[in-house]
Amino acid sequence: MLFRRMFLAGAGLATLAVLAAIASQRADAASGENSATSAHQFDFTDIDGNPLPLSQFAGKPLMVVNTASRCGFTYQYDGLQALYDRYREQGFVMLGVPSDDFGGQELATEADVKHFCEVNFSLDFPLAEITHVRGAKAHPFYRWARQELGANNAPRWNFHKYLVAPDGRLVDAFSTGTDPQNPKITSAIEALLAAENG
Repeated sequence: MLFRRMFLAGAGLATLAVLAAIASQRADAASGENSATSAHQFDFTDIDGNPLPLSQFAGKPLMVVNTASRCGFTYQYDGLQALYDRYREQGFVMLGVPSDDFGGQELATEADVKHFCEVNFSLDFPLAEITHVRGAKAHPFYRWARQELGANNAPRWNFHKYLVAPDGRLVDAFSTGTDPQNPKITSAIEALLAAENG
């Protein structure tokens, strides 16, 4: 009889533990928290509607920038392309993430964004589809980045830049006003390239 009571009590505790774990996972999902340890665990969709897993950039430094076509900082596309041109032969990757989250400054469709970027800036680095980068609808990568580096390093406007190490670690964030050619950015990229190519 004692054994049966102990068994039932143990089974009850195990059930409670499982239910608590499930509730915790649901709470994490609802709050945007997740257990990802690498940027390479996230997937975007590219501007043409194809899968864009960040895992394809494993082993390469990656900069992820939320962009907009009608922003006062749209001129930074020139600097981003120049940065890509400067380091791409060494393995560096740039990813633009068009977003309409700040001031409604993105164009209406992916086709419009792609045309605008090609015609006005001759961009040839990868672009994602129009994506939410803040709030409850933020893409999981952006929720994870906020979790990793804190709210002070989350996008507050267009052209916020995240730098990801070749192993998928989130290394740094650079605010909208930080020009792509700023020595803080170029030095950080060069350090990652030197470590990877050692």
